[in-house]
Amino acid sequence: MAGNDWINSYLEAILDAGGAAGEISAAAGGGSGVEGASGEKRDKSSLMLRERGRFSPARYFVEEVISGFDETDLYKTWVRTSAMRSPQERNTRLENMSWRIWNLARKKKQRREREKARQYAAADFSEDLSEGEKGENSNEPSIHDERTRTRMPRIGSTDAIEAWTSQHKDKKLYIVLISIHGLIRGENMELGRDSDTGGQVKYVVELARALGSTPGVYRVDLLTRQISAPDVDWSYGEPTEMLSPICSENFVHEMGESSGAYIVRIPFGPRDKYIPKEHLWPYIQEFIDGALVHIVQMSKVLGEQVGSGQPVWPVVIHGHYADAGDSTALLSGALNVPMVFTGHSLGRDKLEQILKQGRQTRDEINATYKIMRRIEAEELCLDASEIIITSTRQEIEQQWGLYDGFDLTMARKLRARIKRGVSCFGRYMPRMIAIPPGMEFSHIAPHDVDLDGEEGNEDGSASPDLPIWADIMRFFSNPRKPMILALARPDPKKNITTLIKAFGEHRELRNLANLTLIMGNRDVIDEMSSTNAAVLTSVLKLIDKYDLYGQVAYPKHHKQSEVPDIYRLAARTKGVFINCAFIEPFGLTLIEAAAYGLPMVATQNGGPVDIHRVLDNGILVDPHNQNEIAEALYKLVSDKHLWAQCRQNGLKNIHQFSWPEHCKNYLSRVGTLKPRHPRWQKNNDATEISEADSPEDSLRDVHDISLNLKLSLDSEKSGSKEGNSNIVRRHLEDAVQKLSGGVNASSVEGLSENGRWPSLRGRKHIIVIAVDSVQDADFLQVVKNIFEASSNGRLSCSVGFVLSTSKSISEIHALLISGGIETSDFDAFICNSGSDLCYPSSSPEDMLSPAELPFMVDLDYHSQIEYRWGGEGLRKTLIRWAAEKNNESGQNVFVEDEECSSTYCISFKVTNTEAASPVKEIRRTMRIQALRCHVLYSHDGSKLNVIPVLASRLQALRYLYIRWGVELSNMTVVVGESGDTDYDGLLGGVHKTIILKGSFNAIPNQVHTARSYSLQDVVSFEKPGLASVEGYGPDNLKSALLQFGILKD
Repeated sequence: MAGNDWINSYLEAILDAGGAAGEISAAAGGGSGVEGASGEKRDKSSLMLRERGRFSPARYFVEEVISGFDETDLYKTWVRTSAMRSPQERNTRLENMSWRIWNLARKKKQRREREKARQYAAADFSEDLSEGEKGENSNEPSIHDERTRTRMPRIGSTDAIEAWTSQHKDKKLYIVLISIHGLIRGENMELGRDSDTGGQVKYVVELARALGSTPGVYRVDLLTRQISAPDVDWSYGEPTEMLSPICSENFVHEMGESSGAYIVRIPFGPRDKYIPKEHLWPYIQEFIDGALVHIVQMSKVLGEQVGSGQPVWPVVIHGHYADAGDSTALLSGALNVPMVFTGHSLGRDKLEQILKQGRQTRDEINATYKIMRRIEAEELCLDASEIIITSTRQEIEQQWGLYDGFDLTMARKLRARIKRGVSCFGRYMPRMIAIPPGMEFSHIAPHDVDLDGEEGNEDGSASPDLPIWADIMRFFSNPRKPMILALARPDPKKNITTLIKAFGEHRELRNLANLTLIMGNRDVIDEMSSTNAAVLTSVLKLIDKYDLYGQVAYPKHHKQSEVPDIYRLAARTKGVFINCAFIEPFGLTLIEAAAYGLPMVATQNGGPVDIHRVLDNGILVDPHNQNEIAEALYKLVSDKHLWAQCRQNGLKNIHQFSWPEHCKNYLSRVGTLKPRHPRWQKNNDATEISEADSPEDSLRDVHDISLNLKLSLDSEKSGSKEGNSNIVRRHLEDAVQKLSGGVNASSVEGLSENGRWPSLRGRKHIIVIAVDSVQDADFLQVVKNIFEASSNGRLSCSVGFVLSTSKSISEIHALLISGGIETSDFDAFICNSGSDLCYPSSSPEDMLSPAELPFMVDLDYHSQIEYRWGGEGLRKTLIRWAAEKNNESGQNVFVEDEECSSTYCISFKVTNTEAASPVKEIRRTMRIQALRCHVLYSHDGSKLNVIPVLASRLQALRYLYIRWGVELSNMTVVVGESGDTDYDGLLGGVHKTIILKGSFNAIPNQVHTARSYSLQDVVSFEKPGLASVEGYGPDNLKSALLQFGILKD
């Protein structure tokens, strides 16, 4: 194996990760026998293996790694590799094997880390587990229960649907769906045009249409991207498109002025470019702001129509795929509305599949697919979602199980504890629900075929009376043969090349059947994406290699409306539908084919397993085994009675996948969610108050006494630690409880005429100062220079100011006073990294004692961000984690900062940033324990703040829009060249951004370097509303403000 010494680096990494398992043969090290009976001996053996002079990668592969992981497929690969004569080919295959082995070892290491982290949760759940916590609660049927594995819940009769209609017809629900990538329109969908316009597009459009026609649902908005690019149809640039309702006796819906289902296109990103989903991430914040404006406005419109004047907020916001899920999480947090998520396909599963192939490194995969950003978005969806809807159980048990934020066993325990009324110690887990996609079958009439003779075949093939039939039949020298139909875009994961190999190498199958490949639409292969072009080129080469001319059809074009005719043609020839993708999240085409009477051959990986369990209309195969694929196809097309039985089973059971059934299951699950919406919605809308009114008096009544007590008792707390701390905490809780009952009632009704709030709502522009990267002296000068640069706007009261920082309100106050800046110069303070929103209060009667600070805390904002806040349970876990880290390093790296902590911020001082854990590690540790939070370091790394998962400084700006009507597009955020952990969020969105550049910017601390993904993956520095300024002089700042139209000459 000379020339393969480079493999040792991979193997060394595996050994360091603890990946070695199993015995090491005596021959591996040159004759010394070692028994691997215990883990200790195995570790010792691995160490000895590295120290020996005669290291054999070949023997290590076979005797150590392969046997240790029981990877029989890997062993077969090794046998084939060792037989290769070409050194270059053998070297390439060895490299692939090394990546596969490394991936296996990595997964084993991750399992150990998860087990260690979940010991914390086990310590909290110290009492004996009940039967319910063990996942065996007999009172609650679960999709994971063996009793339901042979069936799916369904509405089996018209009576059941009518009963549902009668029960829910008086509801007026508003539902928002989000799917932002691909080309989405209601009619003539261009499915297969590219990898972004596939089954998900069809699913979300039909789901919106079906929900909009369901009793109890008044309006459904499907939000997507507005595209006005020259290379796509003009219809994708239309702001709104109404979806025609489903015409079915099962859907009875009373129409209203704004009722029904709509596609609403939000402009974001470059207006004239159609962008692949991998490159949409930098524009997500812009979409969120646009969607937020639409939802707020629509809620008011629906309130006037069916809400008795009160806004009708969405009952749920449902995100589809990771990009939309990331958007939905932040929208649900800004609006305090429940979130539902459907992944469609998952990033971790895709990463595992690609790594297993061994063709690309992790960096190469991330560069191509932005996979780490996608995975983080999916983890956030686990943090924020109340329900995650999947198509199959396999997705729950195998794919979501790869994520830090989901564990099936813990989910069952938490659910059981909630039912028993037992504390979960701040832990939360989303509910996983399997609901198969629906179809509309009312227009489908399966073609009757002659099961005993050939006449039906001959008639069907001799008279191709439809254009698409003619386009297909022209490829065949004998069109009477049964048709094997594959309907998939030319994507490597769809495994089309293996299908052609299976067909081409099975002579009996070739003699008996034809193969039709519907691979989307194309004009010129060279103009397609490189991936799709490569697949199509391989297909054409394989057709030529096996001389399949006259036996394989691959038409260049088809319309979406012609797909049913293609299914009919295949059924008319007594053909078979095949989906042999490496993994299929669901397999909607399998259901469509079954509805037209086509038996199926499908992959055994993913959703087809559940579909086959219900329909029982075909054969499941290993997509990697072309012989198995060929034999399954041959069996179905050669055995007429088996074909007829599979056809009949599919037609008999297909009703279980109808849209009425899907919508009933969907709405019944959504109906179990606790309603959430902005807490002040019971009062008059704050944005409708005239400028002559002011809510300052009411805000004085509801200002955070907890903060005042905390500040006034600081000296007492320092004098007596334990006992006094508990007393103070109780006082705070009592004070907040006393005030919370009257917040909403007084926040609008008790207005005075001399307050500041009309000024805030009346500002034409808001300047948000969020400069994290400078020393205190420079920061104070930045503030003064911004005031000077915008002096004209300050005098006319057209410009207001907000200070946004990771500091606590007491730290802000001390800093401003030291610089001679009045707190009343600001309209609001976003502090503690966005977990607190404070307003200045200059009225002396607001003070309970001279020691208090002149600030009011917005309790309405707290009600917005408290979702899934772990509270004291999270705090105890963090303290325990900090103690463990301190013990590991031998010093106090993390020290709880009680003075800077608040109700919704747990703050730590970081004394040694070199020993500090990166954000992604802390976040992962908390997620594994089902604790949902947002972890942030300050720019210099000296402060670690842990706040609610959907709180941030950017989210606080969105709250100002929702609560007080401050337009996001009229905000300008001033930042440095770098910032706190949430710096990237301040650069996105529809607000303007001014970046202060210069040597005064300190270099960000090293704790910020260990990012999961690069800043360029999430920020576009080319957006129109972004300007850079050298230095922070008043003239330069004024020039930038003039550029954005904030000031006038």
